[in-house]
Amino acid sequence: FAAQRHVLTYMEDAVSQLLENREDISQYGIARFFTEYFNSVRQGTHILFREFSFVQATPHNRASFLRTFWRCFRTVGKNGGKYCSICCYLLTAQEYHCLLQLLCPDFPMELTQKAARIVLMDDAMDCLMSFSDFLFAFQIQFYYSEFLESVAAIYQDLLAGKNPNTVIVPTSSSGQHRQRQPPNDCNPLEGVEASLFYQCLESLCDRSKYSCPPSALVKEMLSSVQRMTFYGFLMALAKDQGINRALGALPDKGDLFLDPAMDQELEKLVAQVSGLSVSGPASSSADTANMPVRNSPRINSPWKPLHHRRKMDAESEGSNEETDSSEN
Repeated sequence: FAAQRHVLTYMEDAVSQLLENREDISQYGIARFFTEYFNSVRQGTHILFREFSFVQATPHNRASFLRTFWRCFRTVGKNGGKYCSICCYLLTAQEYHCLLQLLCPDFPMELTQKAARIVLMDDAMDCLMSFSDFLFAFQIQFYYSEFLESVAAIYQDLLAGKNPNTVIVPTSSSGQHRQRQPPNDCNPLEGVEASLFYQCLESLCDRSKYSCPPSALVKEMLSSVQRMTFYGFLMALAKDQGINRALGALPDKGDLFLDPAMDQELEKLVAQVSGLSVSGPASSSADTANMPVRNSPRINSPWKPLHHRRKMDAESEGSNEETDSSEN
C-alpha cells in the first residue's frame, strides 16, 4: 500500500520542507506542520508553485495539477465558448504554456507543444485552440506521458514493418526529449492495423510500471476501426469520456465549466475584498472622493499549503516597503 500510494515520496518531501523552513515551523510545532502538509496532499493543493520534478513525481500529483489547472483557468474556456464569435478567447500553445507556468514556473514547453499537437494534428503550432480541446489533450499527454512515448516507438516500428517484441519503457527524463514523428519514408496517414496495434499496446499495459489507460477502453476504441494513425489514436484518447472518468481528475466535458465549490470560494473572496474597499462614514465621503485610490490589503488564499507561507510573507513585506516609500 505504501508503495502504491507513494507514501515515501511524500514523507521525504515533508521532511525536506520541514528542514528548509525549520525556523518558521518551530513557532507552531512539528505536529501542526505534518498535519497541514498531508491535508494539502489530500486536498491536492500541495503541488502549487512547486518544481516540475515534484509535480510529475506521482500519479496523484499529476491528477492534482490537472484539477488545479482546470479550476484556476476554466473561465478562459467559459468566456471563449460564449464570446468566441466576437472576441478571441482562443489561445495558442505558448499562451497556454504561460498559464501552466503560473502554477509550475519550470513547466517544460515541450510537454505543452506535444499536447497542442494532439489537437492540431501536428499542424502549425501557432494556431488557436479552445480551452476544452487543449485541456483534455493536455490531460492525456501529461498523465500518460511515459505510456505515450512507448506507444510512439511501437507505432514507428509497425510503420516500418517491424514486429515490436520488446516493450520500451522510457524514464521521465528521456521521454521528454524523444521525437515522436513517424519515419519520413512511410506515409503516416495510412496508419497501422488496429488489431495488431492493440496487441502491442495490451502487452505494454501489462508490463509497464507507469500509468496506462484501461486496456478494455483502448480495445473498444481500436476495435471500431481497421487502421489507426498515431495522432488519431491520441485524439481518440483525449476525447474518450470513459478514460477521463477512469483518470478522475477532470469532470465530463459537459460539466467542464461548472465548479460550484470554487465559485463559492471566489464569491467569498470577492465579498471580503469588497468589504475592505468600503469607504468610511458618509460624512467623509466627499473628502475621500478626491483621495487617490489605495490598493486593498492582500488576502491570503485559504488553500495555500503551509510550507509556502514563508515565501508569501517575504513578498508581502516587500510590497509594504514599496507602498511606504511611494507614500513618502
